[in-house]
Amino acid sequence: MLQELSIKNFAIIASLDVEFEDGMTVLTGETGAGKSIIIDAVGLLAGGRGSQHFVRTGADKAIIQGAFVFPKGGQTYGQLDQLGIDHDDGTVILQREIYRSGRNVCRINGMLVNTSTLKQLGETIVDIHGQNEHQELMQPDKHLRLLDEFGGDELSSIRSRYQATYQDYQHLHHSMVSRNTHQKEWAQRLDMLRFQVKEIEDAQLQPDEETTLSQQRDRLMNYQKINTSLQEGFLALNGDEESTGALDLSGTAMNSLSAIADLDPAFNQLFESLQSAYYALQDASGEISKQVDQLEWDDNKLDEIEARLNVIHQLKRKYGDSEKQILSYLKRIKKELADMEAAEIDEGDLDEELAKKEQQLLKYGQQLTTERHKIATKLESAIKGELKDLYMAKTVFQVRFKPTNDQQYFATGMDDVEFYIQPNPGEEIRPLAKIASGGELSRLMLALKTIFSKSQGVTSIIFDEVDTGVSGRVAQAIAEKISGIANESQVLCITHLPQVAAMSDHHYFIDKQVTGDRTVTHIKRLNQSARVKELARMLAGTTVTELTLDHAKELLDMATEEKQQRIPSK
Repeated sequence: MLQELSIKNFAIIASLDVEFEDGMTVLTGETGAGKSIIIDAVGLLAGGRGSQHFVRTGADKAIIQGAFVFPKGGQTYGQLDQLGIDHDDGTVILQREIYRSGRNVCRINGMLVNTSTLKQLGETIVDIHGQNEHQELMQPDKHLRLLDEFGGDELSSIRSRYQATYQDYQHLHHSMVSRNTHQKEWAQRLDMLRFQVKEIEDAQLQPDEETTLSQQRDRLMNYQKINTSLQEGFLALNGDEESTGALDLSGTAMNSLSAIADLDPAFNQLFESLQSAYYALQDASGEISKQVDQLEWDDNKLDEIEARLNVIHQLKRKYGDSEKQILSYLKRIKKELADMEAAEIDEGDLDEELAKKEQQLLKYGQQLTTERHKIATKLESAIKGELKDLYMAKTVFQVRFKPTNDQQYFATGMDDVEFYIQPNPGEEIRPLAKIASGGELSRLMLALKTIFSKSQGVTSIIFDEVDTGVSGRVAQAIAEKISGIANESQVLCITHLPQVAAMSDHHYFIDKQVTGDRTVTHIKRLNQSARVKELARMLAGTTVTELTLDHAKELLDMATEEKQQRIPSK
């Protein structure tokens, strides 16, 4: 559920901080006060499309932040685990900054994410339904998804099995079409890959080999210079029959100072310095001697190194700038070659494989269709029950499966589904998208949401004026449905209907004021007496009378009584 919402410099909102609770919360106020702007802000936190036009005039950026808590084991936990985001306390902080330049900065618990990731997570936390959400019911291509959603896990497992087989079938079909259409290009690519793999593998390239070979080549090419320098260095350190070397001289100096080292700390320091120098020269002399012994000239070795370096240079010219890149390229083309060789089977074998896979696909597709018909019957029954509560008892709702070409496969299955409705007895049943009115769509959407809210696991559901186009007893029925949904999820609702507002557990009033030539939106939580006045305003409009206040109080008392009968004590 949404616990806290903070908005700064967003549209006409300069700064707004509000806390929410579970149950049903309504937001009311005059048209244009900023109610929908608050919902827009939540929508942006859930990954909605942002725009620099949201930034308040005179500000550099808009900042929106929301704190959500969610039950353990829900979808949100899985999403956070995949993203590597900590969630030990079950709290998610979503933050979004929209700059005037159009740049968006999104964070989840402090981690920077892109808007796609924010939307992916937001869909598990917030479900926003506005007047435009009815358009989903008006789009027949969305009806199959709604039916599958009602089917739950049982249908999902069958669909997953079908879709996995469908992907295999598509891969085989694509391979066959590709081979038949591009056989020449296929063969050329295959030959080239085989040549490249052989050329690189035959070279037996090693990481950083060029650097090692270059060092060996430099030693051989500078053999005389290296030998002369080592000999001269050894002579200087060790001397010969005619001269004393630096090693003996430093030893003599060290021995001289050792006689007085105990007399003064300064003499001792000099002795230790000479002693360190002597042993260092001794080590250097030994290392020079070792290098001289190892030094040898091999003209053939130099030729071998030059030839090997030339091989490496040729490979770099073709396949990469370094041994690492060449070996990475080899790994990639070996996989491509293996895939192509695996697919390089006789056409008869490929046709046989494709036929087998199609039979399997048909089997799973028919199972999916059968299960969908069962689910459709259950959905029709469930919708009928919900519509009865919404004073549409005589409405007929049907899930119709449109005829498709024999054995026509889609990623979603073999079915084409559309919702049909007969609002009144005696009328022809027709596609929902063609005959439903605004009020009917509101009630149908609410019926679907009532059914789905128990299984979707979304912690916050937001209704933005979905009660448009209804009044009277229908408005009361919608109010009771929304209140019922609040038993399963937190509900935030923008409404102009007093019946809906009266059924809420928490009531906020939103208004706007002009201060210093600037319009500012304010939000205030209403106590019981303030709720009566607001309900009276919603009932009467501009003039509120004592009779209207009595009516508002009666409406609130009736709503309280209704909730006590229908909803367990919290």
